[in-house]
Amino acid sequence: GGSFTGIPIQLQKELLEAVQPFKNRNIIHHIRLSTRPDYIDINILKFLKEFNVTIIELGVQSMDEEVLTLSCRGHNREDVIKAASMIRESGFTLGLQMMIGLPGDTVKKMYYTANEIIKLKPDMVRIYPALVIKDTELEYLYRMDRYKPLELKAAVQICKKLLILFETNSIQVIRIGLQATETITQGKDVIAGPFHPAFRELVESEIKLDMLEWGIRQFSEIPHELEIHVNPKAVSEVVAVKKKNIKYLKNKFKFSKITIIQDMELQRDEMIVKHGIESCNISKKNFFNTIKKIIF
Repeated sequence: GGSFTGIPIQLQKELLEAVQPFKNRNIIHHIRLSTRPDYIDINILKFLKEFNVTIIELGVQSMDEEVLTLSCRGHNREDVIKAASMIRESGFTLGLQMMIGLPGDTVKKMYYTANEIIKLKPDMVRIYPALVIKDTELEYLYRMDRYKPLELKAAVQICKKLLILFETNSIQVIRIGLQATETITQGKDVIAGPFHPAFRELVESEIKLDMLEWGIRQFSEIPHELEIHVNPKAVSEVVAVKKKNIKYLKNKFKFSKITIIQDMELQRDEMIVKHGIESCNISKKNFFNTIKKIIF
């Protein structure tokens, strides 16, 4: 859960004891938990170390004091800095979670939060667009027109830039968007906000489109036909929902034909665009490093 170290210590102990046999027999490799920054201290970390916990994720959400206050988080940025430092110094793997589109949030504040998180040197990050969930105080604010969630398109564009920012700073983004469940879905517990069951794929598709557009512009002249070589696992990201990316490229560059060629030799984050004897190899890493200075 999101506040594991805030539950009664006896219950923590029972839950952690239950997984020890699996850890001892190497059936599982890591014990991971999530908690709040203000629910971490040296004694808690010693206790978790005794039970072989290896990964601790903190629900940071924002590093902007106004956003934290308006969101009633109950902790401040100093709590985050202190907790993250103690976790790293105690030898745990550190994960930090941020949310975009909280009350009082702005695009500038979201990028500020991301840059402050980078300074804390986490091993991994999760990015969650804020959603209005049924029977929460945020739903009340939304119904009273005192809170407006991000639109899906805007959330995707922001997360795209955040992903680039984190990955160019060697921080793995292990999740983007809330995982869909039986109740966490539009029309059930999700009242409003940028929810999509495949949110990360939307973000990755936008990145693939940017990569393709950049690669196409490297040709000496824009061709009439195009080949896109891609790993089979990334085809859906390249094509996008309802072939959105293919339609966009055809319209933008007036291609008469675009052919997708699956290539197992390519990594998922690599593509090759070809026309005749001309070709351009594009990797996500090189592309990110090329455009980072342009977009930030």
